[in-house]
Amino acid sequence: MSKKAKKTGLSDLRERIDQLDEEILDRLNERASRAVEVAEVKLRESDGEATVFYRPEREAQVLRRMRELNEGPLTDEKISRIYREVMSACLALEEPLKIAYLGPEGTFTQMATQEQFGDSVVGIPLVTVDDVFREVTSENCNYGVVPVENSSEGVISHTLDNFLSSNLRICGEVEIRVHHHLMTSSGSDSEIKRIYSHQQTLGQCRRWLNGHYPNVPQLTATSNAEAARRIAEEPDAAAIAGEIAADIYDLKIISRQIEDEHDNTTRFIVVGRDEVGPSGNDKTSIVVYTHNQPGALYKLLEPFHRHGVSLTSIETRPSRTGMWSYVFFIDFEGHHSDELIQTVLGEIDKDALEVKMLGSYPRALT
Repeated sequence: MSKKAKKTGLSDLRERIDQLDEEILDRLNERASRAVEVAEVKLRESDGEATVFYRPEREAQVLRRMRELNEGPLTDEKISRIYREVMSACLALEEPLKIAYLGPEGTFTQMATQEQFGDSVVGIPLVTVDDVFREVTSENCNYGVVPVENSSEGVISHTLDNFLSSNLRICGEVEIRVHHHLMTSSGSDSEIKRIYSHQQTLGQCRRWLNGHYPNVPQLTATSNAEAARRIAEEPDAAAIAGEIAADIYDLKIISRQIEDEHDNTTRFIVVGRDEVGPSGNDKTSIVVYTHNQPGALYKLLEPFHRHGVSLTSIETRPSRTGMWSYVFFIDFEGHHSDELIQTVLGEIDKDALEVKMLGSYPRALT
């Protein structure tokens, strides 16, 4: 093929891409206009009540549908990210959401917030999980995002304990594959005299650290992002954190993915004040207070087994109501409005002291 023919072919392709970009732009603005119309309809039909603009179940349905329709070459994950940002931008035209998350900036919780809500929201980093719950309860923020479980380190008890005194509901979940990177301000590892990170992260990288830096002190920080912030001013120190922290604090990654378990995943939950409708692929979370007597756990779990309802998690925590008294946090497949789930919950309620509904919500995309 001659150079002229190649050039002509490339010009044709670029011209077609330009045409497609114009069509995509038109469709994006048309979609945004429809979103504004949806907001106007919701406001007219609210009858003075608070209008709910963000519907997690609707967004989950859209993302699943787009992934089902996707024939490539873009991966399902890329399609999800694109449509998440499209929906985020459109929602911002209806009502910009305020999202509290466990900070500071640069944490995996911020990544989970972006994964769930996109970039067209107002993210508010807070110091503690308690702060996130308080800000959402007081209606200073629309939703909150907090970590609840790590695949290698287990459940985050403090997050669960907040539900014992809170009426907030779980409105969604996000699963983030956790990759830890070693970073410095200089990009060199020759002068590393100490390594900062969160205690849990140091545990997740223990074998790698012992193999590569056995004599370097490991110092705990309140978060990985805080560790990154500190070493930005300490040229002889390193931090273990996520890539987002390196970007924010202008650090150089010198070793990537140093976690001992490469399928290490953290689960985050979205807390809010509103109930979420069924999306077609949901989970439900409850807290059960039981009698302190033999067979209490069996009576609690037996209805799930008998009706074929799959449990995804069960955790035990002190109830705070008496010595050696415990409650059970249970996650299972299905929406609480499903007839089968209502049957199971009804049977559990007969033998339990109390069953507290934490919420039904769309399952995390995987």
